[in-house]
Amino acid sequence: MKNPKITRKITQGMYVLTTSGGGCIVDAVSRVGGSEQPLISVAVAKTNHSHKLLRENNKFALSVLGEDADPKIITTFGFNSSKDIDKCTECQTTEIEGVPVVENSLGYMICEKVDAIDTETHTLYIGRMVEADVLSDGKPMTYAYYQEHKKELTEAESKEDLTKSTTEQGKTAWVCTVCGYVYYGDEVPDDYKCPLCGLGKEYFKKQD
Repeated sequence: MKNPKITRKITQGMYVLTTSGGGCIVDAVSRVGGSEQPLISVAVAKTNHSHKLLRENNKFALSVLGEDADPKIITTFGFNSSKDIDKCTECQTTEIEGVPVVENSLGYMICEKVDAIDTETHTLYIGRMVEADVLSDGKPMTYAYYQEHKKELTEAESKEDLTKSTTEQGKTAWVCTVCGYVYYGDEVPDDYKCPLCGLGKEYFKKQD
């Protein structure tokens, strides 16, 4: 593979996927049908804890992020695991149809899971939209916009806040060159897979 960064040219949106127990940032979301209750698909990496949560739950929500979204939403849902923190208490969320949705978003879709299609690294979950609303008329954040502004979005937390993390303090930061996920440790394990994009150790670069 010569340059996987070509995927950044795919103009997809940025969303917060939530279900009971947690959530994560996703970009591979599509509308499948055209009815009043359309089918919505979302791809989730198998290495992501939210993948396990979606296996166990029948409903999920997709909150649409705008370009003016609070960077804390990106860092909380994109660079932490629901195994370690309660993401929905770190950011402002409201429970609708039994599923948390992000308040600081352009809107949301609540879906009932109807199918799951396994691929090598991801599962494509398909849900029927049962509830939705528009909360703001702002400009949606695209994957291309995120890549262009990734540094300012992911480095919004102060250095003081970062040094308080007991799991990260004193460890080397390794950055995924494709999606920007940061792994903390002396070395990236040989069998490690990025929880966001599913790529391996060879795509991680030591942060200077």
